Amino acid sequence: MAEAIWSSDTGEAVYRSRDPVRNLRLRVHLQRITSSNYLHCQPAAQLGKDLIDLATFRPHPTASGHRPEEEEEEAVIGWQEKLFSQFEVDLYQNEAACQSPLDHQYHQEILKLEDSGGRKNRRIFTYTDSDRYTNLEEHCQKMTTAASEMPSFLVERMANVRRRRQDRRGMEGGILKSRIVTWEPSEEFIKNNHVINTALQTMYIMADLGPYGKLGYKKHEHVLCTLKVDSNGVITVKPDFTGSKGPYRIETEGEKQELWKYTIDNVSSLAQPEEEEREQRVFKDLYGRHKEYLNSLVGTDFEMTVPGALRLFVNGEVVSAQGYEYDNLYVHFFVELPTSNWSSPAFQQLSGITQTCATKSRGMDNVAYFSYPFTFEASFLHEDESVDALPEWPVLYCEVLSLDFWQRYRVEGYGAVVLPATPGSHTLTVSTWRPLELSPVAELRRFFIGGSLELEDLSYVWIPGTFKGERLSRFGLRTETTGSVTFRLHCLQQSRAFMESSSLRKRMRSVLDRLEGFSQQSSIHNVLEAFRRARRRMQEARESLPQDLVSPSETSVS
Repeated sequence: MAEAIWSSDTGEAVYRSRDPVRNLRLRVHLQRITSSNYLHCQPAAQLGKDLIDLATFRPHPTASGHRPEEEEEEAVIGWQEKLFSQFEVDLYQNEAACQSPLDHQYHQEILKLEDSGGRKNRRIFTYTDSDRYTNLEEHCQKMTTAASEMPSFLVERMANVRRRRQDRRGMEGGILKSRIVTWEPSEEFIKNNHVINTALQTMYIMADLGPYGKLGYKKHEHVLCTLKVDSNGVITVKPDFTGSKGPYRIETEGEKQELWKYTIDNVSSLAQPEEEEREQRVFKDLYGRHKEYLNSLVGTDFEMTVPGALRLFVNGEVVSAQGYEYDNLYVHFFVELPTSNWSSPAFQQLSGITQTCATKSRGMDNVAYFSYPFTFEASFLHEDESVDALPEWPVLYCEVLSLDFWQRYRVEGYGAVVLPATPGSHTLTVSTWRPLELSPVAELRRFFIGGSLELEDLSYVWIPGTFKGERLSRFGLRTETTGSVTFRLHCLQQSRAFMESSSLRKRMRSVLDRLEGFSQQSSIHNVLEAFRRARRRMQEARESLPQDLVSPSETSVS
């Protein structure tokens, strides 16, 4: 009994093959193993009075009631290859029992088998995709492992729709091409259009495990393997090929419980080098044709920018806002294009408002997650050839507001950031502030009836487009640092300079170099702005302290 290491994994395995399924070959080996083979033995010699030499034990040839040729059987089976069982031979030999054209075909094949000496298989046989057993087996499939399962209404309805290759014929095909909506669908139309109708073929490898002389009874039939193949080349095998695992076991029920073992191996022949080369040429030609088809869909008139222009595409997302005083936040944002050399399509929308979002506690902050997407497109046309000309870059402004129960809003903060001058993915965190009144009445008004100080021109957060001077002073504007807004931007840039090697490339390269310098200048500006905010916080902290705790030297520093 050293070989009794059984494989208990009887689940299905899924494979995918580009080869035709007709090349599939399986070898099934079936062998009967019962206790009588090991225990019902008779000694051939006796070495002592009470001692028996175990090496002389021989199995009784007729103890199990099986002939030696029926103890073990092996068969190599191809895809959809029909091997008749004893029950089918007895049934289809009688022409009066044949009803369908398939029955008459089986009748003719069995007569030919009888003329050629009978069938070679005894216990191993198959049910193909066209047999009645396949229809009944799929109709009676269980959804659970319960013995007393009652099929639901959905299971019964779905069982009536078999995923078959022949069922892929179009229903009312001529009408569906001209009508999108079928106002009076038939029952068959509903069945075929409310299920995943993947072309699927099934095959069962069976075994008749009845005792000798009693073959051909349905109660002795057992499924050894189930094969399913769809139109995409996906092969489902249940159970999986034996390989290096142990054999599978079947224990029969009844008065005589018998144990059988079987193995399933893939013995499909390997493709010859000539066939592989021919197949590679076919696939290469197929993929080439598919590539040409895709190119025909795209077209040859790819839209290019004008010479000396740079096109900017931004796919952005308002990710979150955090650190604000009140709940139910929403963000109003817009992109300001510099007046010089920048433009956008007439249909382009450069502003947006997110949905109102409640906050969640994340650590020490309350965070509102918006995940609000937006997109826009802008073009920069380089006209000034002077070296001192530095292109300005679009600025993204945002205004955070909160909404209370009475639908009254209040400003939570303003912020602005320059869009990244380099292509790629960028995550930007914009710190915000809001105007502040020192009187307690303003804060009470803000808490009870809503409303607060607002900026008439949101561009005042950065540098207003209408500003023409050299220095912008915000002296006297009292502000309070609030929370921050997180943006995620995916920037794409398109220009002829990226692909041309002419003088235009050199001309546009100077623009891109300046844009890089502008990016560095923007980084320096951000550092300076951070220092300003830190200095403002220090000043606010000093003002909040009692005057007797502030030294004269610290007072003079402000």
